[in-house]
Amino acid sequence: MLLQPKDEEEKLILSTVDQLMDKYNERYWLDKDQKREFPIDFLNDFMKLGLGSILIPVEYGGVGKGVRLASLILYNINLRGGNSYFVHGHYYNTALLSKHSGKRIIEKYFKDLANGAKVLSLALTEPQVGSDTTKIKTVAEKVGNSFFIKGHKIFISRLKYTDFMILVARTTPYEKVEKKTDGITLFLVDLREGRDGIEMREIKTMSNTNAYEVFIDGLKVPEDNVIGEVGKGFYYLLDLLNAERFMIAAEMIGNAEWFINKAVEYAKNRVVFDKQIGSFQGVQFPIAEVYAKLVSLSSYFNEGLRVIEKGKDTKTVGSYANISKYLATEIAWEAGNVAMDVYGGYGYAVETGIERKLRETRLYKVAPISQNLILAYIAHHILGLPKSY
Repeated sequence: MLLQPKDEEEKLILSTVDQLMDKYNERYWLDKDQKREFPIDFLNDFMKLGLGSILIPVEYGGVGKGVRLASLILYNINLRGGNSYFVHGHYYNTALLSKHSGKRIIEKYFKDLANGAKVLSLALTEPQVGSDTTKIKTVAEKVGNSFFIKGHKIFISRLKYTDFMILVARTTPYEKVEKKTDGITLFLVDLREGRDGIEMREIKTMSNTNAYEVFIDGLKVPEDNVIGEVGKGFYYLLDLLNAERFMIAAEMIGNAEWFINKAVEYAKNRVVFDKQIGSFQGVQFPIAEVYAKLVSLSSYFNEGLRVIEKGKDTKTVGSYANISKYLATEIAWEAGNVAMDVYGGYGYAVETGIERKLRETRLYKVAPISQNLILAYIAHHILGLPKSY
């Protein structure tokens, strides 16, 4: 295992994850993928074990830990052949809530969150906007003590199974703000109270993602459910997105290591022309090369986790988060293709799980941020090159 716990408490929590994955093994995930079913039994057990409360403060019944431990949990799920996609949204959303929620949200909802209520969905992306968040068209108008929201979102994950949704809307039109990043507000929508004003249509995708197109018209949200300050939501999103990118990097490290372990095991046992295929350099070298890349990245990633734990500035954290997400995704994709080559025709067969994991990995080359946008971020924010957008 390339990502290791740092103390006995982390070891204990990760041993709980291991026990969970003993129950929900690779065969379980393959079955869910083939049937395109949401792994609701896995999610329920995950929450019952208290694993959903990792980022909730101790005073509200949570574990009170940070991005590091959440990342290690997601890594371990993927390393064991699972798909942490179904729980990672809860982590990065609760990371945002724990940092930016006001007293009213904390007092009203945090005990529920610590006891298993699920914040699985972030409603941000829109059909005509994509990654240009400042130009979102969803609007929220204040009437009395409530906001009424209207808009159109797309690729909103896990919405059918979530209790809470973080919804991003404009409370000041783009044309009326001095800085394009102003005027965006985040709302915590309690879906347990009903879904009036929300219609959704499931989008079938390459892997089992449970994603939706969402139409919002007349959704009423009390002003007490504004996260942080009205109009300052874009800046809160930066913290969420950095946490998200660390977590996705951990997931992809888990996938890459899973692919490598599978390739090594198969190369040791598969015999062709009376020799183990792992003895051939044409098989050895691709596995060794991608492993070397993964070990190097893991060191950088661990340093990034230390940086975020120390509470460094957003720009420094952003550099580690973006580079880690970029490299982990590229390496996982490479490792998946190496495993596919080592397995040959069997890698293409559904039963081995290689093609499933490869499809799951491919998502992160385009979402939640494309690899090219991360390169643009590195060029502009780190290298100081002129902005291209």
